[in-house]
Amino acid sequence: MQPINPAGAPSSVPSHLTPLLLIFPHTLHTLHCFRGVLVPPTSLAKMSTVTRAYLDQRLAAAKRCSREAAMAGAKAAAVAIVAAAVPTLASVRMLPWARAHLNPTGQALIISTVAGMAYFIVADKTILSMARKHSFKDAPDHLKNTSFN
Repeated sequence: MQPINPAGAPSSVPSHLTPLLLIFPHTLHTLHCFRGVLVPPTSLAKMSTVTRAYLDQRLAAAKRCSREAAMAGAKAAAVAIVAAAVPTLASVRMLPWARAHLNPTGQALIISTVAGMAYFIVADKTILSMARKHSFKDAPDHLKNTSFN
């Protein structure tokens, strides 16, 4: 026998569903409450539950992916700094137009903009590729076939 709450419904039934049970009391023995919804007992066996270990595993994978993406972005930013600094600084020394129009603030702005763009583009592409890889790994077999044949 299930414990009864003050409204007269079993404690497994949320309070917002007790008016339904007052109208249809004969269905109480055939229905169970699952996440606030009354369902037949046969469908409970078909539903999967999410465990704490599964959520911890997914969180650890997300942290690992974001850390890897940040490192890839930082490496790309370092390469972009060198790739942007060399021509910018060389042009300021050799070209009269660049010498007249690019002060040190403008040079720093050019270099930092290129570095920031490289960081975010590479980090974003890394996160998307890892998410795609992990989503295909856990997908059912009929979804893994992405060919158009």
